[in-house]
Amino acid sequence: METALTNQAKAIHVDTHGGPEVLKLVTVDVPAPAKGEVTLRQKAVGLNFIDIYFRTGLYPHPLPHGLGFEAAGDVVAVGEGVTHLKVGDRAAYGQSPLGAYADLRNVPADRVVKIPDSITYEDAAAIMLKGLTTQYLLRQCYRLQEGETALFHAAAGGVGLLACQWARALGVKLIGTASTPEKCALAKEHGAWEVIDYSREDVAERVKELTNGEKLPVVYDGVGKDTWMTSLNCLRPRGLMVSFGNASGPVEGVDLALLNNKGSLYVTRPKLGDYVPTQQDMQAAADELFALVADGSIKVTIGQRFPLAEAAKAQEALAARKTIGATILTID
Repeated sequence: METALTNQAKAIHVDTHGGPEVLKLVTVDVPAPAKGEVTLRQKAVGLNFIDIYFRTGLYPHPLPHGLGFEAAGDVVAVGEGVTHLKVGDRAAYGQSPLGAYADLRNVPADRVVKIPDSITYEDAAAIMLKGLTTQYLLRQCYRLQEGETALFHAAAGGVGLLACQWARALGVKLIGTASTPEKCALAKEHGAWEVIDYSREDVAERVKELTNGEKLPVVYDGVGKDTWMTSLNCLRPRGLMVSFGNASGPVEGVDLALLNNKGSLYVTRPKLGDYVPTQQDMQAAADELFALVADGSIKVTIGQRFPLAEAAKAQEALAARKTIGATILTID
């Protein structure tokens, strides 16, 4: 067992819920890792919409608290009972307790995986949560098969661009949606079969055209309230609606009779933790992701980089949908 004395870290904390202005850069103590933990000296941190949900209080958590679930760095200490990691390992995580917005922190070791030398810290931080999300959506929640067609909203976002590439590698015809011609082109470049500009086209009608009226077996929707009805209208009878995010606000008042009327539809509101509950599950999903990156099937697109101290600016850009691909916080 290797441990370290208490150190100090720079971290972003929230004392009250609200806008980006509530994010504060603070100094916190980081004790030696407890049993089952490792200490990471972080090199890059990933940003995700769920971070904003915790900042605003949409997802409640006792205050004060940190933010973020995804980062990459070096293992600098290990706690009792940790056997799959050692000091000096390059490692990353995509699902942890709140607090990834920091330069040093302790993390439960069962949420941490080794990263291959071929993957940079920045790429790992950019793809862990998004990549594991893509893995469980496309390979577990609904296991897409070669030749199938599916709809993925916000196809030019961080998860969307990974989904485009993963679907192409599977031989799946992925129909993406995006808000501008530039974002549509980006999704197409990353492997989308077709892309619908939802600011100019009727998504459901275009889906009917592209599928010769058959519509789809599955829709992946991370947008939420604004696209709920559109997504349901794209599904064939007994199709599956995968509602995995709330970028436009949460879906409320789900009408079960409506699901019946539209063809005995299925709906799920999944979360990553239920699909990678153990370290072995996490490593297996990560290995599948890393293999696609290693063979070139998936290329990581980091559209924006912000210093840790500018986390508020990063979240503003993310919330305004002014980002392309992944956004990361960098740490010197």
